[in-house]
Amino acid sequence: MGIFDEIKKKLSHEFIDIIEWLDNTDDTIVHRFERYQNEIKNNAKLIVREGQVAVFVNEGQLADVFNPGTYTLNTQNLPILTTLKGWKYGFNSPFKAEVYFVNTRLFTDEKWGTKNPIMLSDARFGLTEIRAFGTYSFRIEDAGKFVVDVVGTDGNFTNYEVNEHLKSLIVTRFTDTVGEANLPIELYAANTTELSDTCQEVMKPEFSRIGIELEKFYIENVSMPEELKKEIFEYSRLDKLDLNKLTQFKTAKAIEAAAKNDGGTAGAGMGMGMGFVMAQQMGGMMNPQMMQQQPAVQPQGAAVPPPMPTQVQYFYAANGQQMGPVTFDKLKELFANRTVNKDSLVWKQGMANWSALQNVEELKVFLGGNTPPPLPTV
Repeated sequence: MGIFDEIKKKLSHEFIDIIEWLDNTDDTIVHRFERYQNEIKNNAKLIVREGQVAVFVNEGQLADVFNPGTYTLNTQNLPILTTLKGWKYGFNSPFKAEVYFVNTRLFTDEKWGTKNPIMLSDARFGLTEIRAFGTYSFRIEDAGKFVVDVVGTDGNFTNYEVNEHLKSLIVTRFTDTVGEANLPIELYAANTTELSDTCQEVMKPEFSRIGIELEKFYIENVSMPEELKKEIFEYSRLDKLDLNKLTQFKTAKAIEAAAKNDGGTAGAGMGMGMGFVMAQQMGGMMNPQMMQQQPAVQPQGAAVPPPMPTQVQYFYAANGQQMGPVTFDKLKELFANRTVNKDSLVWKQGMANWSALQNVEELKVFLGGNTPPPLPTV
């Protein structure tokens, strides 16, 4: 560059008396107004548009901050810079200061996520891992603090640069929050709204320290390993298990499987009996309180009582569906209120096939009017 070019550049910059920034980008947060040797002409015009703040910095020290409006730059409008410069009687020559325009609009839909899994301790499943991702929105709240603490001497600071700093802060605070929440592992994904609000309250002071306002924070998804998902589903099923319904379901499945065998109705009866026994065994395992207790050791020579009699269980057909099992007394009650009648099919363990109630010997007492057989002849 020749000497005349240097003089031309100096003159073209030194005598520009309007300072403004027309933002033609979508991601610029801070733009430094460039001038020759940072010189500003006395009584220059400063234009700050809506959504902007102008920050004056003198030798790395924050000076004056201007909100939207048009200003004439002199000692009256630059009180802090005047103090820093030591101007007692005003100034008539150009002065030096760095001018930064800060974009104060709301930056939305910024992405965040955990690069590595977060380790958590769950009371039931032990050490587990989760991942999370979502979005957040922010705006510059304190332009002076942001320029001094974050931007420094960067002439064109974008939201990509600030996001790299904010994402690390978000992941750190998110990890602390979910760790202190101590929720069951499956509830993190089911309570993303409440967790998002909590994380936002925790992060707001951290953002504010560098002049940023965290407007919104969203957790869109919390994921866990597939193996852990399967364990949680199985645990949930067992926790909600209805033993009576399980017994009926297992019995019906056993009957269905037996009916498909070549044994015909006899096979169906046997399968039904086996299914019922299996269901009883499962019920004993699922409900330890119903398991028989071990008999106490009897003193030598003491009489041992016989085992307690077990009640016979009956299945019965009603409205084309299999019902039961029920006890003898319950079946008698059903007969009395006409839920079943003498022609209703019943079955108990040991019977080969379903049979009408009136044909089962011990159930004939329901019919009433029993006549004893004739006395034997001598």
